[in-house]
Amino acid sequence: MNPTDENDTIVIEAIDLQEETQQPQNQPSPMNNNNNNHMHSDEKAFTNKRYMPLLIINYLLLFVGSISSSLLSKYYFIHKGSSKWVSTWVQCAGFPLLIIPIFLPYLLNSTKRTPFTDFTSKMLTLSIFVGIMLGLNNLLISWGVAYLPVSTSALLLSSQLVFNLILSAIIVKQKITFSNLNCVILLTLSSIILALNSSSEKPEGLTKKEYFIGFFCTLGAGLLFALYLPVMEKVYKKVYSYEMVMEMQLIMEIAATVLATVGMAFDGGFSEMKRESEEEFDKGSRVYWATVMANVVTWQFCFMGTAGMVFLTSSLTGGICMTALLSMNVLGGVLVYKDSFGGFKAVSTVLCLWGFCSYVYGMYVKMLEEKGRTMKEKEKEKDVSSMELFSMRTNGGATG
Repeated sequence: MNPTDENDTIVIEAIDLQEETQQPQNQPSPMNNNNNNHMHSDEKAFTNKRYMPLLIINYLLLFVGSISSSLLSKYYFIHKGSSKWVSTWVQCAGFPLLIIPIFLPYLLNSTKRTPFTDFTSKMLTLSIFVGIMLGLNNLLISWGVAYLPVSTSALLLSSQLVFNLILSAIIVKQKITFSNLNCVILLTLSSIILALNSSSEKPEGLTKKEYFIGFFCTLGAGLLFALYLPVMEKVYKKVYSYEMVMEMQLIMEIAATVLATVGMAFDGGFSEMKRESEEEFDKGSRVYWATVMANVVTWQFCFMGTAGMVFLTSSLTGGICMTALLSMNVLGGVLVYKDSFGGFKAVSTVLCLWGFCSYVYGMYVKMLEEKGRTMKEKEKEKDVSSMELFSMRTNGGATG
């Protein structure tokens, strides 16, 4: 063999070896593509082309769903709607909408994954359990909305962030930093200040007992939701596709709907809704059903956005985003329903926004540090690969 050809062969093999070492560690082997396809298309990865569009879409769903569902739920109770179970049922009955994000990507050929192909019995059992927990959370929220002004219930729900941080540290080993701890402290102070002034703004005709039932039901809802977020983050670590997240969400919502439907059956069932729309709701039957259906859609947007945010980021980031939207709910309650907005509530809102901004700044600094670290690692790997290639070329030339 010609020495020159032999050297060229060695160089080509070295280049192939360099390309292999530069591939991501999670790149699947073509021989094991069926088992490891999820590693190749992990949509939680920032480099995935679907990551940023999904993140934006889910935050918009969370933004629209959170504000609209809060205002519509209050609208239902303001105009003589009275069933807590109806308010609970509408929060989960929109589960058929989840069929769209589950099947549409497959029908549009944007993914080769067939819906529900990776759905295991363990995922099914876990989804049902979490769905029941979500149904109880929905019921607590309904009691809170029924008895509290929108602005008060929204600010009280900010307390879920305290529980979220603690449970995230325990369940998913969330690192506690100055920025997230500062955010939690400020939001806790926000809730405490609100609580100190809570007894002065009871709605007319509401007893002190009912008001405090709503107050503590809202706090309970915050605790349950704070548990839901890190539990789902732990589950989603083994999930690689957004469609799988929606599949689990579908089962959860079905379980929560069954719970709410059973409760409605004991409380009069759907015949009670018909009677309520015709006899009690002071805006008429058409507005009643329009309010119910709008609530069904907006609550589903809210839960879809929440699930997507937890999957794409983390449970704490999802909780932070929801807390930021609570301040918008406060302003919505003041603008739409003329809720009072005195000094205590103003201070609470400022602390809420301050805490959120603190967290966002901390995340921004962390992102810059990780970006710089990643660039240094890539440069180091490139230098090492270049040295190895040079060494192999030199050895090959010497051998020739």
